[in-house]
Amino acid sequence: MRIHRAAPEAPRGGVIVKKMRSLRARAFDLLKKNRRTTDGHLYTVPSPDTYPYQWLWDSCFHAIVLAKFDPEAAKAELFALASRQFDDGMIPHILYWSPGTLHRYDWGTPGTSALTQPPLLAYAAWETYKATADAAFLRELYPHLLRFYRYLIEKRDPRDHHLVGIINPDESGEDNSPRFDDVLHVPADITLADHLARRLELVDANRTCHFDAELCMKRHFWVKDVPFQAVLIENLRTLGHIASVIEDADGEHFASVNSGLVTDAVRERLFDRDAGVFWSAAGNEYRPLKVATWAHFAPLFTDLYSPPEAKRVVEMLFDERTFWSPYGVRTVSKQETSYRPDGYWRGSVWMAPHWFIYKGLMRYGFMNEAQRIRDASARLLEQEGFREYFDPETGRGYGAHDFTWGALVTDMVEDDQT
Repeated sequence: MRIHRAAPEAPRGGVIVKKMRSLRARAFDLLKKNRRTTDGHLYTVPSPDTYPYQWLWDSCFHAIVLAKFDPEAAKAELFALASRQFDDGMIPHILYWSPGTLHRYDWGTPGTSALTQPPLLAYAAWETYKATADAAFLRELYPHLLRFYRYLIEKRDPRDHHLVGIINPDESGEDNSPRFDDVLHVPADITLADHLARRLELVDANRTCHFDAELCMKRHFWVKDVPFQAVLIENLRTLGHIASVIEDADGEHFASVNSGLVTDAVRERLFDRDAGVFWSAAGNEYRPLKVATWAHFAPLFTDLYSPPEAKRVVEMLFDERTFWSPYGVRTVSKQETSYRPDGYWRGSVWMAPHWFIYKGLMRYGFMNEAQRIRDASARLLEQEGFREYFDPETGRGYGAHDFTWGALVTDMVEDDQT
């Protein structure tokens, strides 16, 4: 394999700038269309028909985009999330602001789920602050941020090994990813409906122990997931920046120490030096879950790879035999038995992984490669509209319509993009 450093696939110069401006306008219109207000809380639903409530990392994506054209709405989005924070500091991944039956399960909690999602909240808050320089906004939101990250560090790491555990695949944001098949004891060809039933069994089991990690959750499903750790590390670093702005030395120390501890633990326990990639792991012995997914590329987002390691990983990314497709990044390697081009998180293209990978490539200086991700994303949106996920072989859109993750393409910009 060799690294691809060809020019981006889409036209450059004025044509691509014009296309990006058009997509930006459509994305902003979609976020406005999906905006809701309930009991004084303003938030954005990911899709009116399919996801009619508020989701944690979706709202973080929304705030990142909204910060660029409607920062007051970005602030409101994050305050709405924080308003339903649990007493122990956890922020749930679903907030049921409106009545309905979709995605409503017996969580044992009123008005919310009892799971969380990748902790992108500090990053979203910082992007909003950068757009506004509103330190008062940071001061008001900061106590919620600090409690959330303290919860993750103190309650989701009962062995003090500095790796945060997730208790359900849904907490990864990738509900039915084959990364978790081995832990769930399910076959590679499991249906989406059967996979959901298995995940709801975990909810039932954890509800009996009140979702207490130190008591019993780890007996049912306890995975140290690579993308979750990568997002956590970057957000702990960002929390430190926020603490510095509002002059909280203790919070800044907490963020700095723990971002370093989690980084070291990920390198020590999840990195496979022979393969040159990170694997998610399960069990007390940190058994690697060796299914090749886009999780290999998530550590680029927070510079967990050395430059030589990153070069090798980028070569993997653009290998057409595995991850690179005519329409972007397959979320599962084409060589995996679980690969399904129309299979939700089992191979299809999603905009959030594209955004994380884009940011990681830019961080390491892979400018042309980042542009290829951006241009593939734009091509899908132009061809299929704002769909939930896409077939990597044909580009066909699947799942929800008017799905807001496509708006992330507006944050895939370089200095020459306006």
